[in-house]
Amino acid sequence: MRKTLPAGFLWGNSVSSMQTEGAWNEGGKGMSVYDVREASEFASDWKVATDSYHRYREDFDLMQDLGMNCYRFQIAWSRVCPQGDGEFNEEGIAFYDRFIDDLLARGIEPMVCLYHFDMPLALAQQYNGFADRHVQDAFVRYGKKMIDCFGSRVKFWLTFNEQNIYHMPGAFQVGGYLNGGKTLRELYQIQHHVMMSHVLLTHYLHETQPGRLMGGMLAHQLIYPATCKPRDVFCATQYDEFLNQNLLRVFAGQGYSPEVLAVVDREGFRDIYRDEDMAQIARVKNDFMAFSYYASKTLDSDAISPDTPVNYYLQQGDKANPYLDATEWGWQIDPLGFRAIITRYYNNWRLPVFPIENGIGVIEEWDGVNPIDDDYRIAYHRDHIQAMQDAMFIDGAQVIGYLGWGLIDILSSQGDMRKRYGVVYVNRENHELKDMKRVPKKSYHWLQQVIRSNGRDM
Repeated sequence: MRKTLPAGFLWGNSVSSMQTEGAWNEGGKGMSVYDVREASEFASDWKVATDSYHRYREDFDLMQDLGMNCYRFQIAWSRVCPQGDGEFNEEGIAFYDRFIDDLLARGIEPMVCLYHFDMPLALAQQYNGFADRHVQDAFVRYGKKMIDCFGSRVKFWLTFNEQNIYHMPGAFQVGGYLNGGKTLRELYQIQHHVMMSHVLLTHYLHETQPGRLMGGMLAHQLIYPATCKPRDVFCATQYDEFLNQNLLRVFAGQGYSPEVLAVVDREGFRDIYRDEDMAQIARVKNDFMAFSYYASKTLDSDAISPDTPVNYYLQQGDKANPYLDATEWGWQIDPLGFRAIITRYYNNWRLPVFPIENGIGVIEEWDGVNPIDDDYRIAYHRDHIQAMQDAMFIDGAQVIGYLGWGLIDILSSQGDMRKRYGVVYVNRENHELKDMKRVPKKSYHWLQQVIRSNGRDM
């Protein structure tokens, strides 16, 4: 018989501000890099999103009705500090003040994420984002201000969404980088400045807000070797070390991976890593390990040229796994991989584990009358929640909660409204806003039952 999850287990939702808020030019907000991105055939612009700036109380009521008791959201840096490192915007801060109070009034625990890819445009244009240490300093200043403003009411904190993306080629897209050659040196500059921002704010939270918890978050890259050929296994292990374990080692108090630092020395990048930085890193330790997980990947070493940096392996060696089904977006569905990650995190690091993004994106259309019949979403979440329970009750992992991604439909990370993750449909398309009505899907009522039974009735 399935055991009931622990009392106080957190069920909830995760979103980012640029994918939900809209109100791009209201309330004293400054411009972010997303505000100047234009629409395309399969992507909206970012100016309205799902209009949660004006409709968030309606969304909170749906979350409360679902039984959710946690909501991870992002503070938009440019809403509270329009230029990124200039004056703070009191109107923007007041918005999040009300936002947090409205969550707490509904019994929903707020979790704040300070950065989810939307660099203030001024910092991107002047400094090329996190490639410049000035932006690290500006981010730490902003983060400290948010901790001062909201730390008394917010228990759970994250600095960066999916921080290991800053160790991948995607760093140039999400780190505010606008101009340059996208060199390997610049990639290592970005990843280190982001890590130092995380480290310094972790220290600040612990020093100024005792009892508040800082987590480190990955977009966990679960990579299988394509075969049992030794080079496939070796390359998959290398990739895991550079893109997952390197960060987890810092979060757990061990510092950067020796294997990664060996590359730093070999490439002549050691000047990026100042002695005072390494001293700060040596004494940091997070309170929980957080990650997003949607799918696993498979790596074919035959496609990887010998001189390819490890950070770029997946660009060349990504291969479909013949043993897994995939979504229409090519993301391979692998609940057992979810269990494996949770179990390994707790085995290795002995810190509470918190999966805070999980879901399936599907093209869906609403007929204007009947709820969407999304049995595929029910099956996905059922299998992943069961995998999490197996990690807990069979493997012995300690897990804080389970947050789905975008459980009220939002723009995808590429701005595509066709890719829907929600148990609630939002009535808009990429190029037609319609009425933005919120419409529960079949999965809404299933998830409501799961949460009310604390995972027993699935």
